[in-house]
Amino acid sequence: MKHQGSKILVLGGIKSGKSRFALELGEQFPPPRVFLATAEPFNEEMARKIEAHRRERGLGWQTVETPIDLPQKLKSLSSVGVCLIDCLTVWLGNLIYYQKDIDKYFQDFMKTLKEISFPMIMVSNEVGLSPISADSQTRFFVEKLGLLNQEIARYCDQVYLLIAGKTLKLI
Repeated sequence: MKHQGSKILVLGGIKSGKSRFALELGEQFPPPRVFLATAEPFNEEMARKIEAHRRERGLGWQTVETPIDLPQKLKSLSSVGVCLIDCLTVWLGNLIYYQKDIDKYFQDFMKTLKEISFPMIMVSNEVGLSPISADSQTRFFVEKLGLLNQEIARYCDQVYLLIAGKTLKLI
């Protein structure tokens, strides 16, 4: 695996195995390994899910909570063996929830992605395989995430799609 400056995108549906696969990829890189977590414990179910993911990561990862300011957090990192972002889908949801300027955050993220030299693994949901929602807010979310995934994939050395725990390497 190419290490220096590698950019890897891991896509999949809910419970497809994308987070587990991304962690396994990340373990192939030398420490220090930084995990940028975008989820916030809005409720009991999410708090349990976050804790389960923490246990799954173990002690080999430094976890940094970053529900909103992902571009700024990336810029602040140095001497990183690999950075794993899990996940961009939740980050977009946070931006919408907190009524942030999504396009500005996306532009900042893409600019930062192009500038950083350490390896990155990014996890995101592939939500474009479902029927078109009748709900305009859901359509907005799906369209924004689809565009972000496309833009990120253009700058990646590797892109994977996970379906039912099986991995398909796209590039």
